[in-house]
Amino acid sequence: MKIEHVALWVNDLESMRAFYETYFAATAGDLYKNPKTRFASYFLTFDEGSRLELTNKKHLSPRIADALGYGHIALAVGDKAAVDAKTSQLVAAGYPLLSGPRTTGDGYYESVVQDPEGNLIEITTD
Repeated sequence: MKIEHVALWVNDLESMRAFYETYFAATAGDLYKNPKTRFASYFLTFDEGSRLELTNKKHLSPRIADALGYGHIALAVGDKAAVDAKTSQLVAAGYPLLSGPRTTGDGYYESVVQDPEGNLIEITTD
């Protein structure tokens, strides 16, 4: 059993695709568009094979969109030095640091930053 992918509703597919490609070495597949439903998405693949689907639907009700999403996505970047480096890179680029880097009560070494649309990314060790 494994998680095949996680989907995230976003407002700007292109800027979010670029963010995950630039800072987390994701590789985007082709843009999928359904003109009838006005749905569009990219599947992003990471080195270890996990995938993130960035999705957008132009006529999605704001009320429904507020109920969708996730708490955070955790992306493992290597050891503590890699967490520190990735955190510093994102902060220098202007992305908000919400916590850390630190060792949590349950033993994770992590920091939490926001992506361009305010979604939480936990940057952690492998």
